[in-house]
Amino acid sequence: MIEGSTVRFMRANFDRIIEGAMDAAVQNVERFNLAKNPDLVLMISCVGRKLVLNQRIEEEIESVVDVFGHDSTYAGFFSNGEISPHSNNLTCELHNQTMTITTFTELE
Repeated sequence: MIEGSTVRFMRANFDRIIEGAMDAAVQNVERFNLAKNPDLVLMISCVGRKLVLNQRIEEEIESVVDVFGHDSTYAGFFSNGEISPHSNNLTCELHNQTMTITTFTELE
């Protein structure tokens, strides 16, 4: 590290990380007015979350299943962070320590 560099430290809160995954699932349900469980739930979680949560990583998945139910099919993987706009800002930024959830439902 170069002398005079600016650094930021992060302190993780296990419960807030897990709640964040559940909140993402709840936002998905509310935003898309899901009347039934999705056919497929694709979860992309930052590998940093896995490193922080360690053995508690299963709780993150369980919190999402609690929202969508056991009738959905679940798949996912760990990424090295996500690049996307944040909220209404159209500028793409790196999002670290995130859980991204995409749901698929076949309409009749």
